[in-house]
Amino acid sequence: MNLGNNKSVLAFVAALLALGALPWVGNDYLVGVGLTVLMWVALTQSWCVLSQLTGYVSLGLVVFYGLGAYFVVVTWQALPLWIAIPLGGLLAAAFAFLVGLPVMRVRGPYFVILTFGLAELVKYSIMTYESAAGIASRILFGAPDLWVIYLLMLALAAAAVVLLACVSRSRFGHGLRSLRENEEAAETLGVPVARFKLAAFVLSALIPGMVGGVMALRSTYFVPGQVFDPMISVTVIAMALLGGGDDEKGPLLGVVFLALLSELLWAQAPLLYMIILGLILVVFVLLVPNGLWGLLVERRGKASTAARLKVSP
Repeated sequence: MNLGNNKSVLAFVAALLALGALPWVGNDYLVGVGLTVLMWVALTQSWCVLSQLTGYVSLGLVVFYGLGAYFVVVTWQALPLWIAIPLGGLLAAAFAFLVGLPVMRVRGPYFVILTFGLAELVKYSIMTYESAAGIASRILFGAPDLWVIYLLMLALAAAAVVLLACVSRSRFGHGLRSLRENEEAAETLGVPVARFKLAAFVLSALIPGMVGGVMALRSTYFVPGQVFDPMISVTVIAMALLGGGDDEKGPLLGVVFLALLSELLWAQAPLLYMIILGLILVVFVLLVPNGLWGLLVERRGKASTAARLKVSP
């Protein structure tokens, strides 16, 4: 999607209007599926702001999701929802800012391990605190209706898509790509490496914090271990890799494909669900390394070349 193109903007607005109508034309099951897809869209697009553009693969996105969820649950009925959810996002962004400089000094597999360890540290710190306070779980009474939660998530998903689109096309986004290609060369050419990496890390935390707060309202029964589940980060990475590309189009395609495929497999083959899904991921990694978007671009290029050859004398 090119935000500078009127047709793309109109298509984006039309998609938002169509998705916004789902709670009034679909049943609770369809709205629930739509909510899940929108959640993954918001998380994956946010993850790509840092990891897809810079090449720093983070397993720590779940810590921002969990912090936002925990904040909204702890402040439930003490703060209005319209204040608690943004504050949950700001808490996640503030945490990213505080740990960003030391974390972003590490590269490669060490960065992956460090972000995973950071998420687990926060998870078990909160679980230890809850246990010491004698709190095993929390129940949220008076949670909003499903359609309210859905519309909140639709707004966050749209914001995440716009954020990645704006970043990837900006000077800032080109600077992040230069870090992915050669960080030392980028620094030599005057790119403020430390500042760019920290900014991307903070931006990638803001929306996931709010997403966690909204999804905490969906279950109404809160257990800290669930919102800090590392499989959330792993699923986001799988969706981004399946989609391919380094702008909003590829990850969006990967989310829709994997989320709907997972729903279909879970409904049709619940006992073989994870095995089949794992095999599909292996096949994609081996045979479609550039993702679904890369495959589409390649096919489109071949079709365009063939068409030019036909019309040439």
